[in-house]
Amino acid sequence: MADPYLTAGNVWQLRHGPQEIARLVVTGTDMPWVRAEVETLPGFERFRPVFADQEQALEEEDWDRADACYGQIRTALTLTFPDGGQVAEFMLRIHGDGTAGWRRHHEPFVPFGTAGP
Repeated sequence: MADPYLTAGNVWQLRHGPQEIARLVVTGTDMPWVRAEVETLPGFERFRPVFADQEQALEEEDWDRADACYGQIRTALTLTFPDGGQVAEFMLRIHGDGTAGWRRHHEPFVPFGTAGP
């Protein structure tokens, strides 16, 4: 059964607290990644440098820096499904060309080196 949230044109929201700072409009999937066009809103500019640094770190294969960027993103931002429900865990990349890719999981990731439930 196809995931209805992944239909082209569906809008996911990126939020900082209660403020919507970007809309991610689904353009397709390359499983496990979802692809989208990004519509930035007031409040997004504060986070643009983190996404740019993440993109550069990944390009340079600087995994520690990329992980630090991921931590900043996950600490400050939430991603919501088109119906408004919060995504439990996600890895989001917003590219300089106005596109995004993300993967999601139904449960939060257990930090490396810690015991699971």
